[in-house]
Amino acid sequence: MTENNLTMMTYINEEQPILSSILRDYHINTKPIKGKEWLILATGSSLNAAYSAKYYIESICDVYISIEEPFKFEYYEKLRPTIDVVIGVSQSGESTSTIEALKHIRINDNTVHLMALTNNINSEITEVVDEVIDLQSGEEKIGYVTKGFSVTILRLMLLGLKTAAVTNTISVEKENKELLEFSNAIDKISDIINKTEIFFNAWKSELIKASRYTALCCGSAIGTALEMQTKFSETVRVPSQGMDIEVFMHGPYFEINKNHQLFYIETNSPVNDRLLRLKEYEKNYVENYFTITLNKSTNNRTIGLDLSVDEFKAPLFTIIPFQILAHHIAEELGNNLPKRIFTDFGIAMQSKTKPGSYI
Repeated sequence: MTENNLTMMTYINEEQPILSSILRDYHINTKPIKGKEWLILATGSSLNAAYSAKYYIESICDVYISIEEPFKFEYYEKLRPTIDVVIGVSQSGESTSTIEALKHIRINDNTVHLMALTNNINSEITEVVDEVIDLQSGEEKIGYVTKGFSVTILRLMLLGLKTAAVTNTISVEKENKELLEFSNAIDKISDIINKTEIFFNAWKSELIKASRYTALCCGSAIGTALEMQTKFSETVRVPSQGMDIEVFMHGPYFEINKNHQLFYIETNSPVNDRLLRLKEYEKNYVENYFTITLNKSTNNRTIGLDLSVDEFKAPLFTIIPFQILAHHIAEELGNNLPKRIFTDFGIAMQSKTKPGSYI
C-alpha cells in the first residue's frame, strides 16, 4: 500500500495481528521488572495507555504504580525515595518533556532504574535510560496513533503479568489462564471492528451533529475515556472530554444539553450500577446517548463487544470503537486527516526533538 492510501483505519486493522504476534512471543520478548514501586512518565496517548494498563498490573502484580506528566514532574514534584523503577513511555522516543524528566531524575538520583518503552530504539530517549523495551508495533505514518496506543497497553500489561509470574505472585496456571484470555479476546478484534462499522452506519447522521462528545466510565476504564478525549480532539476537532462519572457528577453535568452526545463505557465494574443510574437520569436531557459494553448488545444504541475479560483487561478493547468512530466522524465532517496541519508546532513549542515522520 502506498503512503497516499494510508489512513487511521489501515493501522486499526493491523491491531489484531500485531497484538497476536506480541502475545505469541510473550515468553521470549517479555522480561520482568525489578522493583516494588514504579513511576511511569508519559504524555498524550502514552499517558492514556499507562492509565489503561495501571489497574491490570496492580491487580495481578505486587507493585504500586504512580503516573505523572513529565513536565510537571520535573518542575514541581519530588521523586519519592520508595520509587525504584521509572518508566518513560514515548512511542516516538522524541517527547522532549519525557526525556528531560528522565535526565532530571538521573542527576538527582543515580540508584533508581530508568527504563524507556518506545517504538524507536534509536531515538533520543534510549540515550538517557538504563534499559530499553522495544514496543515493536511497527511504523505508523498517520500522526493520530491507534495501533501504537493499543500495543503500548498490551506491552505494559504483559510486563506486569511476567513480573507477577517471576516473583511467584501468581501461579503458572494463573499466568497461562491470563494469556489465554488475552488471546481469545484479541481474536475478536475483527468482530469489534465490524460491529462498530455497523453501528456507525446506523447512526452516522446523528453522530456528526454533536456540539460536544463526552465519554463516561467508572474505575479501570479511565484510560479509554481519556484516549477518546485525545483522539476526538485530534481528529473530529469538536469539543470532547472523557472522565470518570464521579468527576462528571461534581460539576461537568451542569453543561449538558440536547446537542451533546454521551458515550457510556461499561466494563463489569463493581460500581457499574452508578453508571447505569447516571445513564437513566441523563436520558431526560441528552437525545443521543450510546454505550460500549463488554457484554452482548441489547439495543441498537449499544456496541456489545461480547468479550469474556475482566474490567482490568477491558481498556485494551474498549478503545477500539472510539478509534474507528474518531476516524469516521472526522471524515464525514470533511477533516482531511492525512493532510498534516500545524506541522511546525512540535519544534516551535519544543514538545518534540524533531518533526514527526508522517505523511
